[in-house]
Amino acid sequence: MSGILRGVVLAALLASASIALSQQLSSGVSPLIFAILLGLVLGNALPFLAAGPWQAGLAFCKQRLLRVGVACYGINITLQQVAEVGSGALLVDAVMLVSTLFLAYWLGRRWLGLDAATSLLVGSGSAICGAAAVLAAEPVVRARPQQTTVAVGTVVLFGTIAMFSYPLLYPLLGLSPQAMGIYTGATVHEVAQVVAAGSAMGDDVAQTAVITKLTRVMMLAPVLLVLGSWLSRRHGGSAVRAPLPWFAFGFIAVVVANSLLSLPSGWVADIRQFDTWALTMAMAALGLGTQFGSLKSVGWKPLVLAAILFLHLSITGLIVTHMATNWW
Repeated sequence: MSGILRGVVLAALLASASIALSQQLSSGVSPLIFAILLGLVLGNALPFLAAGPWQAGLAFCKQRLLRVGVACYGINITLQQVAEVGSGALLVDAVMLVSTLFLAYWLGRRWLGLDAATSLLVGSGSAICGAAAVLAAEPVVRARPQQTTVAVGTVVLFGTIAMFSYPLLYPLLGLSPQAMGIYTGATVHEVAQVVAAGSAMGDDVAQTAVITKLTRVMMLAPVLLVLGSWLSRRHGGSAVRAPLPWFAFGFIAVVVANSLLSLPSGWVADIRQFDTWALTMAMAALGLGTQFGSLKSVGWKPLVLAAILFLHLSITGLIVTHMATNWW
């Protein structure tokens, strides 16, 4: 028990520093990103922290605490919010999510020669909700820590590019505030990045962007269930079958409860705060356990894949948004 406690305390300290950095800088950068960066630096400077008495606690954070955090992430979404943005936003979300995941797997496997886990992790981060989606998909695709770290890195890079470029492009795209909100929410990687980009374009854009993004996040659970089932069938239901993501059912349950029940605002705030801590601690533990040397084995191909997916989201997403908002 003391071994688990040591690792958990270490992850909690890094999470605390990451959350403080995110709040102080007010740059729209998620604390999850700071956590993995701090974990990488500390874990490589002091590699003994990822082994011995610390290992059990870090494994607890990367596995059990992560799953609880993903389930609690549903507290950010209600079914009423989904209905508010209308069928046009839902259509853009669905088209971009499915097409991005398919493109990631097809290009990653067939053209770049990547393994299935890396292709699906990069695809999940780009298609759904950034680092949180990568972490949620990790146990389903049975990825190694270095594959997860690289996938998160691509989210940081290209999500940040989108966060700064969308406000600059807004006057040139010919989109209404609502359409720009849908486009932003359906194509930018992280929730925090959507908030930052939307806020820079005005309140009307920001509100629609956040709701569209949270609708996209809600698709995480069914995607994990379908992905787990597909991987199981792909291996013939043998011993390599993908684990059933029970935390996905938890995610759905939290969304439904948040939609149908009048939960006290204090409870909602507490759950959100716990969720932030749980996911940030999981990311810190992931960074601590990843050595820079192991990242070399992954190579440059995931970055190429992520760049192509970024272009797909930006260009195809714009076309789909124009079509959807003109027809609905």
